[in-house]
Amino acid sequence: MKQAGGPMTEAMYYVLLTLMNPSHGYQLMQAITEVSSGRVKMGPGTLYGVLARMQKEGLIVLADNDGRRKTYAITADGEQALRQEYHRLVAMIEDGVLLKEGDRDA
Repeated sequence: MKQAGGPMTEAMYYVLLTLMNPSHGYQLMQAITEVSSGRVKMGPGTLYGVLARMQKEGLIVLADNDGRRKTYAITADGEQALRQEYHRLVAMIEDGVLLKEGDRDA
């Protein structure tokens, strides 16, 4: 797996997150907007670029191709990378407690 715990782009994070339920491109664009409460809107160019990259890295697979639409699913490596990124982001938020409490010069 190439992700190795390093930072993931926001687009990659939301694609993997929404692919916890296999989806095709249009469904993914809608799901990303919904999951992010409208904060992230992904166009087809960005989406298909990210999908191609993640497929090449083994984070997702083409689950079905009926000739009209391609359905993608997250792999075990993809889920592991997503969970690593989630924990990294949570740690960053926890580190940010300093902003709420001020400096700790004790």
